[in-house]
Amino acid sequence: MATGRNHRPATRSRGIPEATVARLPLYLRALTALSERSVPTVSSEELAAAAGVNSAKLRKDFSYLGSYGTRGVGYDVEYLVYQISRELGLTQDWPVVIVGIGNLGAALANYGGFASRGFRVAALIDADPAMAGKPVAGIAVQHTDELEKIISDNGVSIGVIATPAGAAQQVCDRLVAAGVTSILNFAPTVLSVPEGVDVRKVDLSIELQILAFHEQRKAGEESGGPGRKGPDGDMPAVMPA
Repeated sequence: MATGRNHRPATRSRGIPEATVARLPLYLRALTALSERSVPTVSSEELAAAAGVNSAKLRKDFSYLGSYGTRGVGYDVEYLVYQISRELGLTQDWPVVIVGIGNLGAALANYGGFASRGFRVAALIDADPAMAGKPVAGIAVQHTDELEKIISDNGVSIGVIATPAGAAQQVCDRLVAAGVTSILNFAPTVLSVPEGVDVRKVDLSIELQILAFHEQRKAGEESGGPGRKGPDGDMPAVMPA
C-alpha cells in the first residue's frame, strides 16, 4: 500500500536493489507466520506464494543476502527471519514519534505491531493544547512546542505524520530540521524534503480510488460497456461516447 519517493541511490551500500529491499518485509511477514507455527524449513515456491511473488524473483532476492537454501530441503525459517531482520535494521530499537493524534494518529499509536518489529513509539505529539497530557495507548500526548526537544532527547530518526494536509509540510520541515531523516506520511499531500531524507507515503483514498477503477473496469467487461478490453487485452483505442 505504501508508495514512496527515495532520494538515496537506487542500490544500497551492500548492492541490494531497492526493489528487493521493498520485498524483504513481505518475506519477513510470511516467515514470521511460519516461525510462529514452528515450521522449520520452507521451499522457495511455498514462501513465494505466501509472500505474493514468483519463486524465481524470491531466489534472486535472497541471493543478494547470500542465502541460497538447500536443494531438497529449502530455506531455514529461523535463520531467514534473523537474516532479513538484520538486513532491515530490525535487530535494534528504533524510536519513532507520531505527530497528529487525531483518529488516525491514535489508531497508529494503539497498533501493537510496532514493538514486535523493532519500533518503539517514543512520543505522541499534537498541536492542540487540549490534547497535552492526555494518555493515548498508555503514552501522554505532548504539545508540538516540545517537538525538537523530544526528538533530541530520544534520538529519533523516524517520524510519522498523521496531521491534516495543511499542517503536514510545516511539521515535516520541523522534523527534518530536528534531525529526522525518515518520514512515514499519512497526510494527503506530497511533502518536499531535502536530499538524504526518505519519505514513504500512505494514502488510503488513493488506494480505494485504484480499487474503484478496477471495479468499474470489471463491471464494464461484464456488461460489454466502456470497460471492455480490445482484442489484444488492452483498452480499445477509441472509447465509446
